[in-house]
Amino acid sequence: MEHIEFAYCLNGPDAGQRLDSEAHIVTSLKADELAWLHLVADHPETDPWMEEVLDFVEPPTRAALTAKSTRPRTSVQEDGLVVILRGVNLNPGEEVEDMVSLRVFLNPARIITLSRRPLLSLTDLRREVEAGEGPQSAGTFLAALVEHLGGRIDGALFDLAERVDALEDAVIATPDPAQRGQVVDERQEVIDLRRYLGPQRDAIGLLVSGGHAMLSKSDRRRLNEAHDKLVRAVEELDAMRDRLIVLKDEIDSAVQDRLNRNLYLLSILSAIFLPLGFLTGLMGINLGGMPGAESGAAFWVFTGALCVVAVGQFWVLRRLKWI
Repeated sequence: MEHIEFAYCLNGPDAGQRLDSEAHIVTSLKADELAWLHLVADHPETDPWMEEVLDFVEPPTRAALTAKSTRPRTSVQEDGLVVILRGVNLNPGEEVEDMVSLRVFLNPARIITLSRRPLLSLTDLRREVEAGEGPQSAGTFLAALVEHLGGRIDGALFDLAERVDALEDAVIATPDPAQRGQVVDERQEVIDLRRYLGPQRDAIGLLVSGGHAMLSKSDRRRLNEAHDKLVRAVEELDAMRDRLIVLKDEIDSAVQDRLNRNLYLLSILSAIFLPLGFLTGLMGINLGGMPGAESGAAFWVFTGALCVVAVGQFWVLRRLKWI
Protein backbone atom coordinates (compact mmCIF):
# COMPACT_ATOMS: atom_id res chain seq x y z
CA MET A 1 0.00 0.00 0.00
CA GLU A 2 2.90 2.37 -0.67
CA HIS A 3 0.76 4.28 -3.15
CA ILE A 4 -1.75 5.07 -0.37
CA GLU A 5 -0.56 7.89 1.88
CA PHE A 6 -3.54 7.95 4.28
CA ALA A 7 -7.32 7.78 4.43
CA TYR A 8 -9.96 9.03 6.89
CA CYS A 9 -13.66 8.84 7.47
CA LEU A 10 -14.93 12.44 7.69
CA ASN A 11 -18.53 12.13 8.88
CA GLY A 12 -20.95 9.62 10.33
CA PRO A 13 -20.33 7.56 13.48
CA ASP A 14 -16.66 6.93 12.56
CA ALA A 15 -15.79 10.58 11.82
CA GLY A 16 -12.09 11.27 12.35
CA GLN A 17 -11.14 7.57 12.27
CA ARG A 18 -8.14 6.64 10.16
CA LEU A 19 -8.73 3.88 7.61
CA ASP A 20 -5.80 1.46 7.72
CA SER A 21 -6.67 -1.46 5.46
CA GLU A 22 -7.22 -1.28 1.71
CA ALA A 23 -10.51 -3.13 2.00
CA HIS A 24 -11.76 -0.70 4.63
CA ILE A 25 -10.70 2.25 2.47
CA VAL A 26 -12.52 0.96 -0.62
CA THR A 27 -15.65 0.12 1.39
CA SER A 28 -15.70 3.58 2.95
CA LEU A 29 -15.24 5.30 -0.40
CA LYS A 30 -18.22 3.40 -1.81
CA ALA A 31 -20.42 4.01 1.24
CA ASP A 32 -22.72 6.98 1.82
CA GLU A 33 -20.53 8.48 4.56
CA LEU A 34 -17.87 10.93 3.39
CA ALA A 35 -14.34 9.47 3.20
CA TRP A 36 -11.03 11.06 2.25
CA LEU A 37 -8.22 9.18 0.50
CA HIS A 38 -4.80 10.64 -0.31
CA LEU A 39 -2.59 8.90 -2.89
CA VAL A 40 1.00 9.36 -4.07
CA ALA A 41 0.51 10.80 -7.55
CA ASP A 42 3.77 9.57 -9.11
CA HIS A 43 3.78 6.07 -7.62
CA PRO A 44 3.72 3.45 -10.41
CA GLU A 45 0.85 1.55 -8.74
CA THR A 46 -1.46 4.53 -8.29
CA ASP A 47 -3.01 4.69 -11.76
CA PRO A 48 -3.50 0.89 -12.18
CA TRP A 49 -4.92 0.63 -8.65
CA MET A 50 -7.41 3.42 -9.28
CA GLU A 51 -8.48 1.82 -12.56
CA GLU A 52 -8.93 -1.59 -10.94
CA VAL A 53 -10.36 -0.73 -7.53
CA LEU A 54 -11.93 2.71 -7.78
CA ASP A 55 -14.31 1.87 -10.60
CA PHE A 56 -16.55 4.82 -9.72
CA VAL A 57 -13.84 7.22 -10.98
CA GLU A 58 -14.37 7.82 -14.70
CA PRO A 59 -11.33 7.54 -17.06
CA PRO A 60 -11.25 11.31 -17.87
CA THR A 61 -11.23 12.07 -14.16
CA ARG A 62 -8.49 9.54 -13.47
CA ALA A 63 -6.40 10.94 -16.33
CA ALA A 64 -6.71 14.46 -14.90
CA LEU A 65 -5.72 13.28 -11.43
CA THR A 66 -2.62 11.35 -12.53
CA ALA A 67 -1.34 13.65 -15.30
CA LYS A 68 2.40 14.35 -15.16
CA SER A 69 2.03 18.08 -15.80
CA THR A 70 -0.79 20.13 -14.33
CA ARG A 71 -1.86 23.74 -13.94
CA PRO A 72 -4.43 25.04 -11.47
CA ARG A 73 -7.95 24.68 -12.85
CA THR A 74 -11.49 23.65 -12.00
CA SER A 75 -13.34 21.07 -14.06
CA VAL A 76 -16.85 19.66 -13.68
CA GLN A 77 -16.96 15.94 -14.53
CA GLU A 78 -19.92 13.57 -14.71
CA ASP A 79 -18.83 11.86 -11.50
CA GLY A 80 -17.85 14.93 -9.51
CA LEU A 81 -15.64 17.98 -9.35
CA VAL A 82 -11.93 18.02 -10.23
CA VAL A 83 -9.85 20.85 -8.79
CA ILE A 84 -6.13 21.18 -9.48
CA LEU A 85 -4.33 23.48 -7.03
CA ARG A 86 -0.77 24.42 -6.10
CA GLY A 87 0.82 24.87 -2.69
CA VAL A 88 4.13 26.48 -1.77
CA ASN A 89 6.95 23.99 -1.34
CA LEU A 90 8.10 24.14 2.29
CA ASN A 91 9.92 20.79 2.23
CA PRO A 92 13.51 20.96 3.61
CA GLY A 93 16.15 21.71 1.01
CA GLU A 94 13.66 22.68 -1.71
CA GLU A 95 12.69 26.00 -3.22
CA VAL A 96 9.47 27.68 -2.06
CA GLU A 97 8.55 28.74 -5.59
CA ASP A 98 8.76 25.12 -6.83
CA MET A 99 5.08 24.75 -6.05
CA VAL A 100 3.60 21.33 -5.29
CA SER A 101 0.67 20.19 -7.41
CA LEU A 102 -2.38 19.00 -5.48
CA ARG A 103 -5.10 17.19 -7.45
CA VAL A 104 -8.53 16.93 -5.83
CA PHE A 105 -11.57 14.89 -6.87
CA LEU A 106 -14.69 15.21 -4.78
CA ASN A 107 -18.39 14.56 -4.76
CA PRO A 108 -20.83 14.49 -1.82
CA ALA A 109 -19.73 10.99 -0.74
CA ARG A 110 -15.98 10.81 -1.36
CA ILE A 111 -12.81 12.87 -1.65
CA ILE A 112 -9.62 11.71 -3.37
CA THR A 113 -6.48 13.84 -3.32
CA LEU A 114 -3.10 13.20 -4.94
CA SER A 115 0.29 14.91 -4.71
CA ARG A 116 3.86 14.05 -5.66
CA ARG A 117 5.45 15.64 -2.60
CA PRO A 118 4.33 16.36 0.97
CA LEU A 119 2.26 19.48 1.65
CA LEU A 120 2.07 21.08 5.08
CA SER A 121 -1.45 22.27 4.26
CA LEU A 122 -2.57 18.63 4.06
CA THR A 123 -0.80 17.93 7.35
CA ASP A 124 -2.74 20.78 8.98
CA LEU A 125 -6.01 19.41 7.64
CA ARG A 126 -5.16 15.89 8.85
CA ARG A 127 -4.56 17.19 12.37
CA GLU A 128 -7.95 18.85 12.38
CA VAL A 129 -9.60 15.62 11.24
CA GLU A 130 -7.81 13.55 13.88
CA ALA A 131 -8.78 16.08 16.56
CA GLY A 132 -12.45 15.78 15.60
CA GLU A 133 -12.52 19.30 14.17
CA GLY A 134 -12.33 18.36 10.51
CA PRO A 135 -14.79 19.16 7.72
CA GLN A 136 -18.04 17.21 7.62
CA SER A 137 -18.91 17.76 3.96
CA ALA A 138 -17.10 17.83 0.62
CA GLY A 139 -17.72 21.56 0.18
CA THR A 140 -16.42 22.38 3.65
CA PHE A 141 -13.37 20.19 2.99
CA LEU A 142 -12.60 22.10 -0.20
CA ALA A 143 -13.03 25.47 1.51
CA ALA A 144 -10.77 24.43 4.41
CA LEU A 145 -8.13 23.07 2.02
CA VAL A 146 -8.08 26.28 -0.02
CA GLU A 147 -7.79 28.33 3.19
CA HIS A 148 -4.82 26.27 4.40
CA LEU A 149 -3.09 26.58 1.03
CA GLY A 150 -3.74 30.33 1.03
CA GLY A 151 -2.32 30.74 4.52
CA ARG A 152 0.97 29.11 3.51
CA ILE A 153 1.07 31.20 0.33
CA ASP A 154 0.56 34.39 2.35
CA GLY A 155 3.48 33.45 4.61
CA ALA A 156 5.77 32.79 1.64
CA LEU A 157 4.77 36.08 0.00
CA PHE A 158 5.41 37.99 3.23
CA ASP A 159 8.96 36.59 3.43
CA LEU A 160 9.54 37.40 -0.24
CA ALA A 161 8.24 40.96 0.18
CA GLU A 162 10.57 41.48 3.17
CA ARG A 163 13.57 40.40 1.08
CA VAL A 164 12.56 42.63 -1.84
CA ASP A 165 12.11 45.63 0.50
CA ALA A 166 15.56 45.07 2.04
CA LEU A 167 17.13 44.68 -1.39
CA GLU A 168 15.42 47.84 -2.63
CA ASP A 169 16.77 49.84 0.33
CA ALA A 170 20.29 48.51 -0.29
CA VAL A 171 20.22 49.31 -4.01
CA ILE A 172 18.90 52.83 -3.46
CA ALA A 173 21.56 53.49 -0.81
CA THR A 174 24.59 52.05 -2.64
CA PRO A 175 24.06 50.40 -6.04
CA ASP A 176 26.53 47.57 -6.48
CA PRO A 177 26.99 45.18 -9.44
CA ALA A 178 27.14 42.32 -6.92
CA GLN A 179 23.45 42.94 -6.15
CA ARG A 180 22.41 42.10 -9.70
CA GLY A 181 22.48 38.35 -9.03
CA GLN A 182 20.20 38.72 -6.01
CA VAL A 183 17.77 40.85 -8.02
CA VAL A 184 17.65 38.17 -10.73
CA ASP A 185 17.05 35.41 -8.15
CA GLU A 186 14.21 37.29 -6.45
CA ARG A 187 12.64 38.16 -9.78
CA GLN A 188 12.75 34.51 -10.87
CA GLU A 189 11.00 33.50 -7.65
CA VAL A 190 8.31 36.11 -8.27
CA ILE A 191 7.82 34.87 -11.83
CA ASP A 192 7.57 31.22 -10.72
CA LEU A 193 4.98 32.02 -8.05
CA ARG A 194 3.01 34.24 -10.43
CA ARG A 195 2.93 31.47 -13.05
CA TYR A 196 0.76 29.28 -10.82
CA LEU A 197 -1.04 31.74 -8.57
CA GLY A 198 -2.66 33.51 -11.51
CA PRO A 199 -4.42 30.34 -12.78
CA GLN A 200 -5.17 29.32 -9.16
CA ARG A 201 -6.94 32.63 -8.62
CA ASP A 202 -9.07 31.92 -11.71
CA ALA A 203 -9.78 28.32 -10.65
CA ILE A 204 -11.03 29.38 -7.22
CA GLY A 205 -13.02 32.18 -8.84
CA LEU A 206 -14.84 29.56 -10.93
CA LEU A 207 -15.66 27.63 -7.76
CA VAL A 208 -17.21 30.75 -6.25
CA SER A 209 -19.25 31.64 -9.32
CA GLY A 210 -20.03 28.13 -10.55
CA GLY A 211 -23.03 27.45 -8.31
CA HIS A 212 -21.97 23.87 -7.52
CA ALA A 213 -24.59 22.06 -5.45
CA MET A 214 -22.09 20.61 -2.97
CA LEU A 215 -20.95 24.10 -1.91
CA SER A 216 -23.07 25.76 0.76
CA LYS A 217 -23.37 29.53 1.21
CA SER A 218 -20.80 29.33 3.98
CA ASP A 219 -18.43 27.37 1.73
CA ARG A 220 -18.80 29.94 -1.06
CA ARG A 221 -18.19 32.78 1.37
CA ARG A 222 -14.97 31.16 2.61
CA LEU A 223 -13.86 30.44 -0.95
CA ASN A 224 -14.66 34.01 -1.95
CA GLU A 225 -12.44 35.32 0.87
CA ALA A 226 -9.65 32.99 -0.25
CA HIS A 227 -10.14 34.20 -3.82
CA ASP A 228 -9.87 37.85 -2.72
CA LYS A 229 -6.60 37.07 -0.92
CA LEU A 230 -5.24 35.41 -4.05
CA VAL A 231 -6.24 38.42 -6.15
CA ARG A 232 -4.25 40.65 -3.79
CA ALA A 233 -1.35 38.18 -3.80
CA VAL A 234 -1.16 38.21 -7.60
CA GLU A 235 -1.32 42.02 -7.63
CA GLU A 236 1.49 42.14 -5.06
CA LEU A 237 3.59 39.77 -7.16
CA ASP A 238 3.05 41.97 -10.22
CA ALA A 239 4.12 45.01 -8.20
CA MET A 240 7.23 43.20 -6.89
CA ARG A 241 8.14 42.11 -10.41
CA ASP A 242 7.95 45.72 -11.63
CA ARG A 243 9.99 46.95 -8.65
CA LEU A 244 12.69 44.37 -9.32
CA ILE A 245 12.86 45.45 -12.97
CA VAL A 246 13.41 49.03 -11.79
CA LEU A 247 16.10 47.85 -9.33
CA LYS A 248 17.93 45.99 -12.09
CA ASP A 249 17.78 49.10 -14.29
CA GLU A 250 19.12 51.15 -11.37
CA ILE A 251 22.07 48.79 -10.90
CA ASP A 252 22.77 48.72 -14.66
CA SER A 253 22.63 52.52 -14.76
CA ALA A 254 25.08 52.79 -11.85
CA VAL A 255 27.46 50.35 -13.54
CA GLN A 256 27.19 52.27 -16.81
CA ASP A 257 27.84 55.59 -15.06
CA ARG A 258 30.93 54.14 -13.39
CA LEU A 259 32.18 52.80 -16.72
CA ASN A 260 31.55 56.15 -18.41
CA ARG A 261 33.49 57.98 -15.69
CA ASN A 262 36.44 55.64 -16.12
CA LEU A 263 36.38 56.03 -19.90
CA TYR A 264 36.15 59.80 -19.54
CA LEU A 265 39.18 59.84 -17.24
CA LEU A 266 41.14 57.72 -19.72
CA SER A 267 40.13 60.09 -22.53
CA ILE A 268 41.39 63.11 -20.56
CA LEU A 269 44.70 61.39 -19.82
CA SER A 270 45.04 60.46 -23.49
CA ALA A 271 44.33 64.05 -24.55
CA ILE A 272 47.09 65.29 -22.25
CA PHE A 273 49.78 62.70 -22.97
CA LEU A 274 49.23 62.20 -26.70
CA PRO A 275 50.85 65.55 -27.73
CA LEU A 276 53.60 65.06 -25.15
CA GLY A 277 54.28 61.59 -26.48
CA PHE A 278 54.36 62.91 -30.03
CA LEU A 279 56.93 65.58 -29.12
CA THR A 280 59.17 63.20 -27.17
CA GLY A 281 59.00 60.70 -30.01
CA LEU A 282 59.84 63.36 -32.56
CA MET A 283 62.82 64.60 -30.58
CA GLY A 284 64.05 61.10 -29.92
CA ILE A 285 64.66 60.03 -33.52
CA ASN A 286 68.29 59.19 -34.31
CA LEU A 287 68.83 61.44 -37.33
CA GLY A 288 71.47 64.06 -37.96
CA GLY A 289 70.61 67.73 -37.59
CA MET A 290 68.52 67.37 -34.41
CA PRO A 291 68.33 70.82 -32.74
CA GLY A 292 70.15 71.01 -29.43
CA ALA A 293 72.04 67.78 -29.96
CA GLU A 294 75.33 69.49 -29.09
CA SER A 295 73.98 71.58 -26.17
CA GLY A 296 74.19 70.35 -22.58
CA ALA A 297 71.10 72.37 -21.56
CA ALA A 298 68.90 71.10 -24.40
CA PHE A 299 67.32 68.32 -22.29
CA TRP A 300 66.22 70.72 -19.56
CA VAL A 301 64.93 73.22 -22.08
CA PHE A 302 62.89 70.52 -23.80
CA THR A 303 61.58 69.22 -20.45
CA GLY A 304 60.53 72.74 -19.50
CA ALA A 305 58.79 73.13 -22.85
CA LEU A 306 56.87 69.89 -22.24
CA CYS A 307 55.78 71.17 -18.82
CA VAL A 308 54.57 74.41 -20.40
CA VAL A 309 52.61 72.43 -23.01
CA ALA A 310 51.07 70.21 -20.29
CA VAL A 311 50.04 73.23 -18.21
CA GLY A 312 48.58 74.87 -21.30
CA GLN A 313 46.55 71.74 -22.08
CA PHE A 314 45.29 71.57 -18.52
CA TRP A 315 44.24 75.23 -18.68
CA VAL A 316 42.39 74.70 -21.97
CA LEU A 317 40.57 71.62 -20.62
CA ARG A 318 39.52 73.56 -17.52
CA ARG A 319 38.23 76.45 -19.65
CA LEU A 320 36.24 73.95 -21.70
CA LYS A 321 34.95 72.44 -18.40
CA TRP A 322 36.10 68.97 -19.37
CA ILE A 323 37.77 68.55 -15.99
